[in-house]
Amino acid sequence: MPDGFRSLKDVFSTEPQLINVRRLVKSSDVVIDFDKIFPGLKKIAVPQKVDKMFLKLKVSNSVWRSELKFKEREIVEKINKFYNEERIKGIKFTN
Repeated sequence: MPDGFRSLKDVFSTEPQLINVRRLVKSSDVVIDFDKIFPGLKKIAVPQKVDKMFLKLKVSNSVWRSELKFKEREIVEKINKFYNEERIKGIKFTN
């Protein structure tokens, strides 16, 4: 690469002006990859979006919502471990 040129990846990951874009991409990744992380929950829970580090998760019924609420900490830890960084802090359940 010629002197003075930087790769797009380098610019995207280091420029402070792009911090909001990086956050948006990271939160979108959680929604997109949810079925990869939790393939057994495909028919039970549907990720909606991530807002302020909270995953909004639509659950098929109140029984599953209670069960998943009980396992919320485990779910959060597994998502963050998948990305090797803190992507979410908690989950908001809806049905």
